[in-house]
Amino acid sequence: MSALAVVGLVTAACGDDDERVVPSAITDGTASGDTGDVTVFAAASLTDAFTELGDAFSAANPDASVTLNFASSSDLAVQIGEGAPADVFASADQPNMAKLTDGAGTIGAPEDFATNRLEIIVEPGNPRAIAGVADLADPDLIFVTAATEVPIGKYAEEVLADAGVVVTPKSLEENVKAIVTKVVLGEADAGIVYATDVRAAGSDAEGVEIPTELNVIATYPIAVPSGSANRESAAAFIDFVLSPDGQAILSSYGFGRP
Repeated sequence: MSALAVVGLVTAACGDDDERVVPSAITDGTASGDTGDVTVFAAASLTDAFTELGDAFSAANPDASVTLNFASSSDLAVQIGEGAPADVFASADQPNMAKLTDGAGTIGAPEDFATNRLEIIVEPGNPRAIAGVADLADPDLIFVTAATEVPIGKYAEEVLADAGVVVTPKSLEENVKAIVTKVVLGEADAGIVYATDVRAAGSDAEGVEIPTELNVIATYPIAVPSGSANRESAAAFIDFVLSPDGQAILSSYGFGRP
């Protein structure tokens, strides 16, 4: 198996927060290879929400650990296709999930679990006075995005095309979090990211709304890759993501319902 180009690898541990939302404990199954441990490959935009989801799942299941690998959906799909040990795949778009499902690379059909919208991310105070998508065509503006294989890059391309705006990006970042980082550090003036990423940046960035007629609704599917060694635990994790408690956690980070 090729080495994983992992953006973030986190093991969710149990916590003592009495107010944390927790799912019902998973059953002690007898499925071959089932250990209760779950390795979740999730789109970079899910970093904060899935970290809390992993903590909540582990809190309800002390014998289960959740390992989280965050990267662009396109990178994750490639990793899984090359044999990376993933029990759950949560993508930020349908095409990258289809890379697995089209080749019978998932157990059962994926289920949609969240939606997101796009915003223009700018520095605090919006020093370049960017008011909308048309302003991104300014040749003096440092605009960054991602390659079209990456969901946010494809979504941004759709927005610009619908607006009739031609923009030459100064760089193509590996995922949406890298776009946010460029703007937060002052290395870029603007980028198109998910609304949840603007929210997560807090006071380090601001968002400029994209009108509904130009915006894109990103739909997030989730599935168990066919190579999962812990299918029962993987299914239990997905059930929690889809449960009212899991949806409440996603909503608290700004994600919409599917």
